[in-house]
Amino acid sequence: MYFTALLARTDDGWEASDTELDDVESLDELAELARAAAPDDETVLVCIEQEGAWFGLVRVDGEDDPRVFVSDAARALRSAYGEILLTDELLGREPEDPGTLEQMVDLDGTEDGVEDVVDDEESAAPGGSEAVPRGPLGDADLLADLGIDAGTVLKLTPDDALSEIADTLGCAEVLEAVR
Repeated sequence: MYFTALLARTDDGWEASDTELDDVESLDELAELARAAAPDDETVLVCIEQEGAWFGLVRVDGEDDPRVFVSDAARALRSAYGEILLTDELLGREPEDPGTLEQMVDLDGTEDGVEDVVDDEESAAPGGSEAVPRGPLGDADLLADLGIDAGTVLKLTPDDALSEIADTLGCAEVLEAVR
């Protein structure tokens, strides 16, 4: 079970709204959704929680690039919402090159290096997550200026992370109202 919410900072404090991410396919689309919820380029936090498994935070400040933190990258990768957050850049890998398959195929239509590809596939983790670390990934310091340091973010558990963050930000009641 998932819970997703937007926390937007306003002049009057934090406002919370639940949000559907079913139509969001990329981090850029998620950032645009967050920006639309923020008056005057204020800070917006996108909170995603998969019950007991992992949580993710995306911080959007105006037109700046979104900052992302995921509590357990390997678990998040198995989730449609997690796939939105785990960009190639965050994972530290090169974007997939659509020309790669073409480079593996010789002019006669046979694949070059098939044995190497099979060996790599056999040793890969399910879902292609061999390059995804177990545990936290991303910018754990994304809430530091809001009073939550990186060490605290890294210690949060999926079961209570969003509640603890909202409590520290002073918006626990508004978050619980949309839960």
